[in-house]
Amino acid sequence: MNLKSERRGIHVDQSELLCKKGCGYYGNPAWQGFCSKCWREEYHKARQKQIQEDWELAERLQREEEEAYASSQSTQGAQSLTFSKFEEKKTNEKTRKVTTVKKFFTASSRTGAKKEIQEAKAPSPSIHRQASIETDRVSKEFIEFLKTYHKPGQDIYKQCKLFLDTMNHKRDLSIEEQSECAQDFYQNVAEKLQTRWKVPSEKVEKAMDQIEKYIMTRQYKYVFCPETTDDEKKDLAVQKRIRALHWVTPQMLCVPVNEEIPEVSDMVVKAITDIIEMDSKRVPRDKLACITKCSKHIFNAIKITKNEPASADDFLPTLIYIVLKGNPPRLQSNIQYITRFCNPSRLMTGEDGYYFTNLCCAVAFIEKLDAQSLNLSQEDFDRYMSGQTSPKKQESDNWSPDMCLGVKQMYKNLDLLSQLNERQERIVSEAKKLEKDLIDWTDGITKEVQDIVERYPLEIKPKNQALAAIDSENVENDKLPPPLQPQVYAG
Repeated sequence: MNLKSERRGIHVDQSELLCKKGCGYYGNPAWQGFCSKCWREEYHKARQKQIQEDWELAERLQREEEEAYASSQSTQGAQSLTFSKFEEKKTNEKTRKVTTVKKFFTASSRTGAKKEIQEAKAPSPSIHRQASIETDRVSKEFIEFLKTYHKPGQDIYKQCKLFLDTMNHKRDLSIEEQSECAQDFYQNVAEKLQTRWKVPSEKVEKAMDQIEKYIMTRQYKYVFCPETTDDEKKDLAVQKRIRALHWVTPQMLCVPVNEEIPEVSDMVVKAITDIIEMDSKRVPRDKLACITKCSKHIFNAIKITKNEPASADDFLPTLIYIVLKGNPPRLQSNIQYITRFCNPSRLMTGEDGYYFTNLCCAVAFIEKLDAQSLNLSQEDFDRYMSGQTSPKKQESDNWSPDMCLGVKQMYKNLDLLSQLNERQERIVSEAKKLEKDLIDWTDGITKEVQDIVERYPLEIKPKNQALAAIDSENVENDKLPPPLQPQVYAG
């Protein structure tokens, strides 16, 4: 089985992360694959269509009730009176519902805006109650930050206070409508900073981060996992699903991470810590920062293991493994909270948006994970899910499910030391064998030399006598004239 077929259940192409409308921004499964901008457009169209249908329904009911009331005038007695009262009550109820719907979706009109401003000026108990230490700290930091903007800073602070007061009077709205209000506020303030106050783009981004921090710190307890949504139910379902998938190994997900390397193991622990720490943050941007830090630790772990830069195909399986191993608390609530109340520019572009989109894809993969995704047979997958057996034989045979992770790590270290001991003994045995072979080879060479010497003994011949000079016997040499007298050279 090649690598391409192994990854067919996990691979996500870059185009699949983008908005399905083709605008070039990152999409989000919570927005049905659209980006924030396109989703708001689609949501606005659907909302206008719903308003139109509600008006048509109200007009039809009104006509029917008027006809019924006119026909009831000809009847006599208590029955006619009772029916008229019933119809009147029904008409009032339908009219009240339609008026309520109209009030929700016509807040941008001039009359609605004046009424909203009047309500915002009314004293709010939630604003005047004792704030927490963190809220006070964030408020002071926000005021100090706005001082650098001078006149625009004062207007920004007024807009934020007005928005908070307005949100306090809209607690009865659904979380989607509150999210829409927050997104509209972000967009309006950003446009004012750029057009009216001529603030540079880099300072606009910093200002929007501080505005988001100030607003969402105060609104966190009201809009994070509200009781009117099923976020808590989704959290429990995801946690149960991840617990049921505790048997999934890195090899099944084709995770290119070797946790036996100490540095890689530290990176994995840091990534799990970051994804768990996301739940402790109150600001959407801080939660996104935790996701980004987790993702960077994953890339570093892959780079150390493979000794080369990581690719997108390596990142997503590893992120899925980190989520399965960490089982972050209230994962769906955090994703929904970021989706609803984060500055949309961060989710649509940049590395924060990319990593967040991958996290959404990882959660969606975990929810739909099946035998084919892990290249397992359906029988094995069902046995693993039911707990009848586990691919982790050592853990299933020797360890209880509630055993401490530290104890498990200790047993793993003991097993590793045992393997190292066996390897050391094998090396010592091979070294002794090599030493014996060297000794035997030396003895064999010595014996062969002795046999050759015995077979061919060395005979030492006497030293030859020195040769005499040619003219040694010529005694008349000294009588020869000098040119003919022989000369003797040393050597």
